[in-house]
Amino acid sequence: MAEDNILIVDDDKNILEILKLRLEAEGYKVTATSEAEDALKAVKDEFFDLALVDLKLSEKINGIELMEKIHQISPETPVIILTAYGTIDTAVEAMKRGAYSYITKPFNRRELLLQIKNGLEKSSLSREVRRLKALVGERYGFENIIGKSKKMEQVMEQVTRAAETDSNVCICGESGTGKELIAKSLHLLSLRKEKPFVAVNCAAIPEGLQEGELFGHEKGAFTGAIRNKRGYFEQAHEGTIFLDEVSEMPESMQIKLLRVLQEKQFYTLGSEKPKNVDIRILTATNKNLEDEVAKGRFREDLLYRIYVIPVYLPPLRERKEDIPLLADHFVKKIEKRMKKGVKGFSSSALRKLMSYSWPGNVRELENIIEYAMAMTAQDVIGEDLILQTKAMEEDMPKSLKEAKNQFEKNYISSILSLTGGNVSDAAKLAGKYRSDFYTLLRKYDLNPSDFKR
Repeated sequence: MAEDNILIVDDDKNILEILKLRLEAEGYKVTATSEAEDALKAVKDEFFDLALVDLKLSEKINGIELMEKIHQISPETPVIILTAYGTIDTAVEAMKRGAYSYITKPFNRRELLLQIKNGLEKSSLSREVRRLKALVGERYGFENIIGKSKKMEQVMEQVTRAAETDSNVCICGESGTGKELIAKSLHLLSLRKEKPFVAVNCAAIPEGLQEGELFGHEKGAFTGAIRNKRGYFEQAHEGTIFLDEVSEMPESMQIKLLRVLQEKQFYTLGSEKPKNVDIRILTATNKNLEDEVAKGRFREDLLYRIYVIPVYLPPLRERKEDIPLLADHFVKKIEKRMKKGVKGFSSSALRKLMSYSWPGNVRELENIIEYAMAMTAQDVIGEDLILQTKAMEEDMPKSLKEAKNQFEKNYISSILSLTGGNVSDAAKLAGKYRSDFYTLLRKYDLNPSDFKR
């Protein structure tokens, strides 16, 4: 708390002094001023985690105008508007224009401190998301995969919070959405960041070799085992192991993975002595694991162990506002290698990119752009080089999965409407556990409060 820096702006010097003393008593660092010019100078000189701004300052400038100037300098600083009871409507308008919240005078001490605490948490989270973007960009040169869409911001908020724990995370999403990048981000933000990160594609290892690859083998354990070999789990000791396409793991290996999760130890192939391991397990899948459990292809007890924190990575067609950012990034990335002087896309080419459904997601987008850059003779890519062999979305029927998802979303919306947004009642009607129903709400970005009568 001692590091939280708060700015107070109010032309009533008595209130200014009371607020300053009260917040300093709580351990905050406080800068208090009655002049808007002094407040803006302070914001330029140092970073404030939160600002309290009076709605009615002077004839020259009001609190809303000052807030907007503060946001021009420091966009992520939450601003709480201080207002008299009779001007609540104006305060609500301030929130529409960017205020975090408002507090009416005279202040309730508990409410004031709660609003400040919540605002500071938002400020801290925004800084973490920004730091994560910079970190991922620096390490992997892929800063724009995160995008600026609301859905991806929500994903990064989840990643930021999950990284602070040591809980197992399951990253769900279609192929090509960037699940491994999210896993690397989780590792880099965790306390294990200085330790190994080991990525394993479960589908790429033949079933007969999985035990030896994951847990290692002793010399002489089988024909051809001429030396001891450390498996992936041992290589990741004290760090993170990422099991991609975990749904493809055969049942025999699912049982062994369950043992590692439960007892923090495993047996090397050919050895009777267990090895202890300190590891965080991240998994990823492009399948619905609950459906796999119902079909008998995935163990239910393992699902509960790995599905502690689910992170849903949306497909590109659900965050199309990120396509221009990603396309620009890929042009710059590929241009460094090809050196053809390509600057970007024509407006018609960009429209074509935006209208396509992208079943292969970000990976497909990169491939399409690389092809267009290789074929173009101009410095601007035209629409004739975009998706030459692909049918446009409006000319093709939806895939079975898309149609199923659309039906599921409409079905859940209908049930929520019937129950007036009551999740417990809606879950019962759908025949789902409450936790599973919440997973579906997150998947389709549905807010129960939107359905309240």
